[in-house]
Amino acid sequence: MTSPMDDTTYHAGMRALQDRFDTRLLADRLDERLGRAVFSEQDKAFIESRALFFLATADAQGRPDCSHKGGAPGFVRVTGPGELEFPSYDGNGQFRSLGNIGANAAVGLLFIDFESPRRLRVNGDAVVLDDAEALTRHHGAQLVVRVRARRIFPNCPRYIHKSAGAELSADVPRPGHEPPAAAWKSMAIVADVLPRVPPERGGTTR
Repeated sequence: MTSPMDDTTYHAGMRALQDRFDTRLLADRLDERLGRAVFSEQDKAFIESRALFFLATADAQGRPDCSHKGGAPGFVRVTGPGELEFPSYDGNGQFRSLGNIGANAAVGLLFIDFESPRRLRVNGDAVVLDDAEALTRHHGAQLVVRVRARRIFPNCPRYIHKSAGAELSADVPRPGHEPPAAAWKSMAIVADVLPRVPPERGGTTR
């Protein structure tokens, strides 16, 4: 059995497993009814209420990497019908996710509400922004990532474990709050290789 979605939503490996477990019709129905490329108002409200999400990227050879991204609720913003942005804050300097985006624009984002529970997946193509206007939109950003969604879809909330009440990390940049210096930056093993980047760009001096 074939479907007009065969070459877009599901590749041959997915189809093989769907056929093995007789879920091809179910998969097609879920994509038909729930999959979209434009954010709904409910999607926007959910995404902008999240204090964290998980970001999947891959390099030019397809080798994957997965990262946790956290901030104050609203740090991820839906900026267009099928577009969102989020800041990249000061980190450990490896730039694994953003470096991958420069080599391979395809990304996957997973937003989770551990209390309700609820989750939303966004697959799309990303670009890294470094212009003053983009940086001004996101307090404390070193860089900004813009994602153009190709597929937006909710996932069943089964198997999401409930967590305790959330408390924002003291390290999260936000207006009126000065994050403390990262403890790891005082470690002897990195003291002589810390970047000479002005603090306002998320770096440190040495």
